[in-house]
Amino acid sequence: MRITLHLDTFDRIDPNAYAILWLDNETHNWSREGHAGLPLPEWGKLRVDTRGTLVCGRHDARPLFVLEGLAMDAQTGPFEGESGAALLWCCSEHESGPRATGHWRVQCVDGDSVLAEHSVFAEDDGLKRIHRPATGTRCAIWDSRPS
Repeated sequence: MRITLHLDTFDRIDPNAYAILWLDNETHNWSREGHAGLPLPEWGKLRVDTRGTLVCGRHDARPLFVLEGLAMDAQTGPFEGESGAALLWCCSEHESGPRATGHWRVQCVDGDSVLAEHSVFAEDDGLKRIHRPATGTRCAIWDSRPS
């Protein structure tokens, strides 16, 4: 299952800051598909704990974001339109706690698996390819900010 997630309203950082992430429930990876004003790597790992889903870097277990209440491991899974608080975590070992609070919203849940033509995940790391939508799938990514 692939989930398209929209992050926004990080006003303490930038009032126009946003990111579109694809969360892959099978591989427990995420990829950044669009962003402005949020310093995120291209992809990383997902972890689940009691707070929700932790969006971590590729080689770091420290969360970049905590998506409060997003239950990736729930049997029913996330649903389209589900939303909650997104805590942007501090970016260094010397800082602790959330740096800014924004919101996350599930834009699309796609149960179909489509092999990506070009994957952002390195095959030599032993990772599966991320499932990306092929032409004509029902999931679309859009930027909902005013132009």
